[in-house]
Amino acid sequence: MYYFSYKRELGRPFALSISLLLVAALLCAAEVSAASALSVRHQGIGFDVYRLDEGEEQSLRFYWKRPDGTAYATIRALTEALRSRGEQLRFATNGGIYSRGLTPLGLYVEDSSQLAPLSKGRGGGNFFLKPNGVFYVTGHGAHVVETQRYRPKQTVSNAVQSGPMLVLNGALHPRFIPGYHSKHIRNGVGIDQRGRVVFAISNQPVNFHDFGTLFRDKLQCPNALYLDGTLSQMYLPALSRGTSWAWKPFVTMIGLVDGKQEDILKHVLLQDVTKPEQF
Repeated sequence: MYYFSYKRELGRPFALSISLLLVAALLCAAEVSAASALSVRHQGIGFDVYRLDEGEEQSLRFYWKRPDGTAYATIRALTEALRSRGEQLRFATNGGIYSRGLTPLGLYVEDSSQLAPLSKGRGGGNFFLKPNGVFYVTGHGAHVVETQRYRPKQTVSNAVQSGPMLVLNGALHPRFIPGYHSKHIRNGVGIDQRGRVVFAISNQPVNFHDFGTLFRDKLQCPNALYLDGTLSQMYLPALSRGTSWAWKPFVTMIGLVDGKQEDILKHVLLQDVTKPEQF
């Protein structure tokens, strides 16, 4: 039986044009993820949300210090550092609560290296509003768990401890009070019913109760963790959220990076040129 070959009949120019179309599609791939960038309202307050696709948690990167040991400290500095390496930051937000010494207050794992230990101690402030918890990623997915139940069975690639838990097994933190007067800009992270990672930040001051119900009721996350408040920021160009002036430094940050476009182009074109034609 004869099978018609477009490459044979139409030649290399046609094959090259197909490759270029593929390249264009790949270069626009970052914009596809913008469909996961959402602006929502809950309890009369606006929130910006970034929901990762299933499996995309494996591409998350955690940042604290540059190779020379100095802290990035701001999303703007991180963006510039990545740009100098030909990488484009797609999304970023501050990580968990930190100490006065500008170190993570609890567990921090970056690129499979534990840089700060798990804290089970007591103290003041939101971090110690028990139960607190850990957001972590393994090769099997992402998780948000109560600190006392943090016993990962697989290698942890990235992790950050913070507190309090916003939602735990579908229930709000027991100390959240409806209508409570303490309101701040807040950001957090949850895992929805499909196992997808969901980040959210409030656009107006919000109390813990309403922020928790955002994750539980609106975003369908049975487990969610508070990251920080007041100084919280989110970099998300898909929602026109750029880098803004930071009145306090960050310690850790969580981000997603798009690869180098020239590498994508080179890979696709070389694949077309070097692979033998098959008919």
